[in-house]
Amino acid sequence: MAALNRLLRSAVLGSSLSFSAGKRGFSVLTEEPVGHFSAGLSASSGPDPTPRRREDRNVQWVFLGCPGVGKGTFASRLSQLLGVPHIATGDLVREELASSGPLSNQLAEIVNQGKLVSDKIIINLLSKRLESGAAKGESGFILDGFPRTVKQAEILDGVTDVDLVVNLKLREDVLLDKCLGRRTCSECGGNFNVASINAKAENGRPAMSMAPLLPPAKCMSKLITRADDTEEVVKKRLHVYNEMSQPVEEFYRLQSKLLEFDLPGGLHESWPKLLEALNIDDHDDTRVATA
Repeated sequence: MAALNRLLRSAVLGSSLSFSAGKRGFSVLTEEPVGHFSAGLSASSGPDPTPRRREDRNVQWVFLGCPGVGKGTFASRLSQLLGVPHIATGDLVREELASSGPLSNQLAEIVNQGKLVSDKIIINLLSKRLESGAAKGESGFILDGFPRTVKQAEILDGVTDVDLVVNLKLREDVLLDKCLGRRTCSECGGNFNVASINAKAENGRPAMSMAPLLPPAKCMSKLITRADDTEEVVKKRLHVYNEMSQPVEEFYRLQSKLLEFDLPGGLHESWPKLLEALNIDDHDDTRVATA
């Protein structure tokens, strides 16, 4: 983790820093092609991943997927389940936006226009987060929202072996409804969604239903909408992401580390299927999935 932090910081400063230390990592899943997992099907293009005991699960995973697909929700649950930190670059950006730091105004303009934050800014924020985590003795990670470009992926790949890259996929009309339904409690910071989604089957795609994720009564009157969750900005954000995501997906596909997971519905339907795709099947995991 310290080596990763040094390389990230060197990228920000533009220096040419070399490393003699070898890569470290944990071969949690498989060295064969991971492939594609669709709900109700097996990841047949590669062998099943091997389950590990909880005390050995020091994973180094990356979650990819369009804004609003649920990366944070699934990564956070897996983080608690596997005992590794969930590092979401989107949260790092929002924390900086809420601060009075030097990047706050610059970030506000970028985010409100639906643009992607530059590599330099993201690497700076992630470097600070990894540095604070290393000081607390953190080991392993689940990254959410990083890398977004091949350049970022190459920086990450230079000092650590990512075990698995989970690419969450969801039809775009549902993604749009989900993004527009997102709400945050201004008091407790909880994330909720007021959208009730009933998408019809069309163009070979199955029908999909998602119940709203409503807040408790105490939060109902305190819900706020993110400034960048407007239809125009969300559509632009999805378009930009789709254009930039293909090279990153291919980068990890060529390394046989990409697992493409089609979400079958909301959290209740998707969580057990994701655990199945990852071959996480002990009794504790089942309890978390149904909680």
